[in-house]
Amino acid sequence: MLLGLAVGHAAAAAAAPPPDPLKSPMWDFMVDQLFGDDPVRFDDRVRVVMPEIAEDQRAFPVAVDARAIAGVKRIVIFADLNPIQRAIDYRLADADAYVATRIKLDQRTPVRGAVQLEDGSWLVGGAWIDAAGGGCSAPPVSRVKGDWAKHLGEVRARAWAQAGGAKVQMAFRHPMDTGFVDNIGAYHIETISLKGSDGRVLGVVAMQASVAEDPLLTLIPHARAGEVLRLDGVDTNGIAYAGAIPVPAASGPAAGGGGAAR
Repeated sequence: MLLGLAVGHAAAAAAAPPPDPLKSPMWDFMVDQLFGDDPVRFDDRVRVVMPEIAEDQRAFPVAVDARAIAGVKRIVIFADLNPIQRAIDYRLADADAYVATRIKLDQRTPVRGAVQLEDGSWLVGGAWIDAAGGGCSAPPVSRVKGDWAKHLGEVRARAWAQAGGAKVQMAFRHPMDTGFVDNIGAYHIETISLKGSDGRVLGVVAMQASVAEDPLLTLIPHARAGEVLRLDGVDTNGIAYAGAIPVPAASGPAAGGGGAAR
């Protein structure tokens, strides 16, 4: 009996999350929600690149760069004190460990990037960000203007050739409604996938409504010069996004595009 109790206490201690260097009141909750029983530790190699102050709480730029770490298979961007904490969940298939986007901030909060390795463990980086607040509860600009339906489903994309692959930037027209504005239900882009011209999956990004209106997404897939990449996505109402993105044979951007299949 004593041996069993000792083993139980040891297992509980091993599963305890590491102390949070940012001392967030939500840290233990975030560990439970995002990582479960997987091992977690903080690592400076998880570079979360962002401004120190949110000049626009509706569209705060965040990039997670974990290219210095081998074996990354997943990247998550989240803000502890947002009502919708997780913004991006990127599952890499054939790409560098990098993702950039813009998110909403509802108040001063830690903004973090977490990467999962092939062994299932997680490495985390991030910082506190000062924000005026209200980014998640303010109506989207396109809703206020009343023209959101005219542009829903539009997508623009471009790619730059670089050593070992390509840098791809994708822009989508979508209100990304959080559901926290009176008489406007939650409505957002759900998934975006990127494939090579031979059909191989390069990566799949799951989004939540805490991503900024008219999402902007940057990835670094392992694409070949001259290849035409395929972009596919869907929102929570079933609106489909599609586009072809040519990768230039030389440095410099090549533009692509597409539209919505309704």
